Amino acid sequence: MALANQKGGVGKTTTAVNLAAALAARHRVVLIDLDPQGNASTGLGIPRAERGAGSYSLLVEGRPLAEVLRETSVPNLSIVPADPNLAGGELELVDLAKRETRLRDALDQGRDALKGVDWVLLDCPPSLGLLTLNALVTAEAVMVPLQAEFYALEGVSQIIQTLDRVRAGFNPSLRLEGIVLTMFDRRNNLSEAVATDVRGFFGSQVYDTVIPRNIRVSEAPSHGLPVTLYDPRSPGAEAYAKLATEFLRRHRARMRELAKSEGA
Repeated sequence: MALANQKGGVGKTTTAVNLAAALAARHRVVLIDLDPQGNASTGLGIPRAERGAGSYSLLVEGRPLAEVLRETSVPNLSIVPADPNLAGGELELVDLAKRETRLRDALDQGRDALKGVDWVLLDCPPSLGLLTLNALVTAEAVMVPLQAEFYALEGVSQIIQTLDRVRAGFNPSLRLEGIVLTMFDRRNNLSEAVATDVRGFFGSQVYDTVIPRNIRVSEAPSHGLPVTLYDPRSPGAEAYAKLATEFLRRHRARMRELAKSEGA
């Protein structure tokens, strides 16, 4: 599943890290950091100077997945970090063969390294370039973190249009997993108004769980930990635990519906 939104500062990487950590409480998870800023890697305790080979090596140099996959301090959670060269990877991909499918091909070839893994999450950069395109071509589904403020609404229409184009050209089975409202402040009338508008338009595709503004969520990356470990009793940690539970519940419901349709 890709976590994507071309608008920056909406809590995308924070959601990727903390959802991955929450899922890892019961499942084996791999997080692939495709954002040249590398914030997901930092947030899981891998400083820039210590990353070595990572997603750039996987995509551009063709390194095997097993060589770039690293354990984190979170049990059951591994990461392909964003190595420093990823900043130039977007430009280098332009001239490479099969530039849109390099991540999908790398994961297909690295299936042995993914044995026993339940979920692979892809943290995309805040843009709609080739790195994000590789994630969308690879993914089965996309989760869109959406900050509860006015300008964020414009970004949703852009990402939906992008999903339509990717379905038409590369990945017809790609689906919208859902929209998650982040940085939500119940004291703010605007947050409630944005939530009402988004739910009115997207209906059940908007997750019931909302992620509140919470200082502990902001502090956790500086300690190299997801908030679920940094302060598991904080409102932010509890919200991400609820998000993981809702994600799994929706997945099970979808699998039941799929089984019914196939049986019919």
